[in-house]
Amino acid sequence: MKSYFVVAIILLSGAGAFAELPKNVPAAIPLWDKGAPGSEVHAGELETVAGDNICNVHNPTLTPYVPAAGKSTGTAVIICPGGGHSKLCLGHEGYALAEWFRERGITAFVLKYRLAREKGSAYTIREHALADTRRALRLVRSRAAEWHIETDRVGILGFSAGGELAAYAAMKHDPGQKEALDPVEQQSCRPDFQALIYPGSSGSFTAETGMPPVFIAAGYSDRPDISEGMASLYLKYKAAKVPAELHLFANAGHGFGYRHNTKPSAAARWPERFTEWLSDSGLLRDVMAK
Repeated sequence: MKSYFVVAIILLSGAGAFAELPKNVPAAIPLWDKGAPGSEVHAGELETVAGDNICNVHNPTLTPYVPAAGKSTGTAVIICPGGGHSKLCLGHEGYALAEWFRERGITAFVLKYRLAREKGSAYTIREHALADTRRALRLVRSRAAEWHIETDRVGILGFSAGGELAAYAAMKHDPGQKEALDPVEQQSCRPDFQALIYPGSSGSFTAETGMPPVFIAAGYSDRPDISEGMASLYLKYKAAKVPAELHLFANAGHGFGYRHNTKPSAAARWPERFTEWLSDSGLLRDVMAK
């Protein structure tokens, strides 16, 4: 029922807003069957939608974009949209990219996480939003066979605020609780790779030997803590001997994301560079031949 209510809200926001979101979005999967811990009081509230932005998220979900079994590469990526932790930009930082990945045999999941900086929110980034991110990694691994995924090729990609969550998930994780009654909690929440696309708060990121390999992309004209911060972050990873690749696009700023119909540019083609990096890193098989 919740899916029908969300669609109704989108339609009420106007035909132009509806056109901003891709059509035929797959059904979302709740991260917790009985609701997210810490959100019990708000469990019955509906999300609000304006254009491709969604707010008031209290029931975090994953939206799966799964290739046909014969076309799957076995690699999976969880996409964390940005929005300053006050909204989720699900169009150019979510569904459009997930479709692009699916067409190339990569199973993609768009994460709706709880928003810590939305007006009146009682959530925090490190507790609630990060809990959603870790739960998403566990959930994907728990259903890997169903989705034709290799459990050692499950990564995370985040834009802006979502990039913070991707980085934090790579910084702190655990192997799962093997004695847990919930089979999802038995799984590891360590991402096998991370992709940070113009992430915020990079000054809070740490780099240690053994962390997942990282792909970084940002715009030269972005604000200094991101454009210069990404250069500094790359050096942190290199010093820690964490495999890293950095792209700073000369003619891009913040929020370029991915759009199917955008004007051709180096920044617009960053997903191609990302899949090349996955292939070079042994994390993606046969994608260039498809």
